[in-house]
Amino acid sequence: MLFKALSAAVYGIDAHIIDVEVDYSGTIQEKAEFSTVGLPDAAVRESRDRVRSAIRNSGFDLPTTRIIINLAPADIKKEGSGFDLPIAVGILGAYGGLHLKDLSDFLLVGELGLDGSLRSVQGMLPIAIAARARGIKNLVIPAGNAREAAVVEGVNVYPVKTLLEVRDLLNTAAFGAITAVPLRVETTALLNEMQHFPADFKDVRGQHVAKRALEVAAAGAHNILMIGPPGSGKTMLAKRLPSILAPMRFEEALETTKIHSVAGVLNADEGMVAHRPFRAPHHTISDAGLIGGGAVSNRSNANYSQGALTVRKYP
Repeated sequence: MLFKALSAAVYGIDAHIIDVEVDYSGTIQEKAEFSTVGLPDAAVRESRDRVRSAIRNSGFDLPTTRIIINLAPADIKKEGSGFDLPIAVGILGAYGGLHLKDLSDFLLVGELGLDGSLRSVQGMLPIAIAARARGIKNLVIPAGNAREAAVVEGVNVYPVKTLLEVRDLLNTAAFGAITAVPLRVETTALLNEMQHFPADFKDVRGQHVAKRALEVAAAGAHNILMIGPPGSGKTMLAKRLPSILAPMRFEEALETTKIHSVAGVLNADEGMVAHRPFRAPHHTISDAGLIGGGAVSNRSNANYSQGALTVRKYP
């Protein structure tokens, strides 16, 4: 039997919708077979062991049969552990463990533990944006990723902690009404309440000339070169620069949060990067580390900053 579910993969700082197709032969054989096609990486191929154990430890009995997972489109590489949940749901649906047969309104992402628990994955914000662009109404994701996804309007975000919770949520949807309440985040209030800084410019006493120079640089978005002996306050002043920069607009905050989400450095409790970050890489950093690039394209310190980027002892 064939069953389809929807998931997503992150490329750069954007996401693309992936169709997860599960073919369950139903023929009992001596040894179970589980294969994944569609250009999966090692983490996706290893999902067969996580998924099988998660399903068994959630109370379901899987017969020894042949299961083929196809991740479409097949010409782009699938990376990460976020496909665990849609694969598990597809298997449950294929062998009759779900009442809901059409999952076209649901996008499923999450890593499974062997006990059936769900773990957070990177890049949930761009995934939520891609779901909205595709017209997918419901997003079923790990609870740890819920706040960052909920800042995207037009998508119902359902945070879940276990595979059984996902099963129950989808089964209630089969009868016309989802009993779970989607998570809501008021983005305007979130931006306002998070305008606090661990280091504030107003706390600096003295340094009038340097402070004036930083104020001019902040007002005009200029670069600035500070020269002085060790201990004169260069780094201390630079750390406080974000507190006098213009507040982030929602579009800027969303773009910055996407970068942090994909990089895996987003604070799950905050849900959004609402103030301009401060980055201070070591002066021995490589060109690729500073501006990006390399054999595997990495997000650079320049990408992360979106606020103040300081290089100490620049050669």
